[in-house]
Amino acid sequence: MLDAREEQRLAQRLREGKTDAWQALYDAYAERVWQTVARLLGPHCADVADVMQETMLAAARSARAFDPGRGSLWMWLSGLVRNHVALHFRKQDQHRRLVKAAAAVAAKNGAFVGWLEGKELSPPGAVAAAELATLVRATLIELPDDYALLLTARYFDSETVAQIARRERCSEVALRSRLARARQAFRLAFERYARDSTDRPTEAHHEPP
Repeated sequence: MLDAREEQRLAQRLREGKTDAWQALYDAYAERVWQTVARLLGPHCADVADVMQETMLAAARSARAFDPGRGSLWMWLSGLVRNHVALHFRKQDQHRRLVKAAAAVAAKNGAFVGWLEGKELSPPGAVAAAELATLVRATLIELPDDYALLLTARYFDSETVAQIARRERCSEVALRSRLARARQAFRLAFERYARDSTDRPTEAHHEPP
């Protein structure tokens, strides 16, 4: 990862269209983009490489439009990742199946939300369970970029509040407030899947007159 000064210099070169800026961006962030794509698609998905390549190509095409006033380079890239993952789901008609699978398991995985909010211990092996991993990926895709980025860094990459605050160039107090809002957004999205699975009406079958 780049420090604040290095990121500012790279952002300026990107806006100026410098030929070496794209390679510098790729070298600094390609591995993390790959990891984020793999987390959202599933680490064994055969399409991780394709979505990663599409994301980086999109970054190259739009690099001149990057506005550091709207967030860090990584926040910008993570937004592109989420956009291209969502596009992939739409193209492959997978998002509907993902949401359906998530709704089927949301009700019995409420302990995960408790762990995320610090109210209880994580069930052994819960995050690694295939069905819960599906639910987590579906929920993260629904969240705003900032919230998804914070939750991923804190709870799945095991970064400390202090580490994230330094990278985001904000106080730990401010970051904890953002994390609280992100957890609330995650909980609401998670519970929506549970409601969808229990409130979905069953189809009535009527004999023709």
